[in-house]
Amino acid sequence: MTDLLHTALHAVSKSGTETPAVPYSRPVTPSGGSYAVQIGFVGLGAMGGVMAKNLANYRAAHVLNSSPILVWNRTATKAESLVSELGESKIRVAQTLDQVVTECDVIFTALANDETVKSVYQDFVKTLKHTPPARNKIFVETSTIYPTLAGELDVLVSSVPHCHLIASPVFGTPYVAAAAQLVIVMSGDYRSKKEVAYMLVPAVGKKVIDLGGNIEKANTFKLIGNSMILGTLEILAESYTLAEKSGIDASEVHSFVKDIFPAPGIIRYSERMSTDNFDATTGFSINGGIKDASHIRQLTAVHNSPMPSIDIAHQHLITARAIHTAHAEAGKEAVEVLDWSGIIAGTRVAAGLDPFAESKNVHKVQED
Repeated sequence: MTDLLHTALHAVSKSGTETPAVPYSRPVTPSGGSYAVQIGFVGLGAMGGVMAKNLANYRAAHVLNSSPILVWNRTATKAESLVSELGESKIRVAQTLDQVVTECDVIFTALANDETVKSVYQDFVKTLKHTPPARNKIFVETSTIYPTLAGELDVLVSSVPHCHLIASPVFGTPYVAAAAQLVIVMSGDYRSKKEVAYMLVPAVGKKVIDLGGNIEKANTFKLIGNSMILGTLEILAESYTLAEKSGIDASEVHSFVKDIFPAPGIIRYSERMSTDNFDATTGFSINGGIKDASHIRQLTAVHNSPMPSIDIAHQHLITARAIHTAHAEAGKEAVEVLDWSGIIAGTRVAAGLDPFAESKNVHKVQED
């Protein structure tokens, strides 16, 4: 869920030319232009809300006779807030999931965890079996889920005539999403990927990576990418903790990170740790981090490919969440939702330091 990989993902071919942002030829208008595509968006959390907003704004400005995007969220106030911000010409609020799945041709989902994703898709298919679609529907699953769940969803969706599923997780924080700079990974039905890719680039992201027809590949790639990000977070947390113990100011460490590791995501997480800014409002929640770490560890076990750094990071994330929960329950000052950069709390307490406040840690270092 960050932009650490953006530099690496700007691949250059052997001929020296940059890889195209969308690796498909432009699709023809659906049904020869006989109808306007209705888009639906389910899940308006930190990422989904920004993606839906960008998609609505872009289509209103660039797609002739575009319809307002139909949105649904378990907490209705988020959907209503989006309408207030963008207007009814760009956003409509669905009253039920049934309305989204029956009215829309392309349905995006951005949900918190595997259980929610599976439940929503089961509801979709139950509705469609009662009211079978007369034309193609494309489901675009953008959540970070375990790869085999994507296979289960594909079987479920394809049991309904004219329905196709593509897996399309994204790399980027909400900050990156707001700038429409997400990196988008896709696997599944080729024609569906082609149509959706041009909806998303440049409206939501800057690049699509196509991983072929095996629908599980995109989610596998997402977990591999997140393992790199989580491993980097663990190293940053350990390094900042050692700096605190040895009397090095956090600002000096952050300055070093900016000089030596100038990737936007690394700098952003370094800044959070150096300033004890662990509010997940504009970041990625620690619950999401623990879920992703669990998926990565399961994947490493299945493929007999150990990742000890992820095992350690997983424990530090759980430690940080436990401390944050205890602080909240005791009425101590705490952010409502802890960002996964709060992993540093796990390394700090292991070193005998205050978990969330570097300024409280007194440095007693013997001078030469």
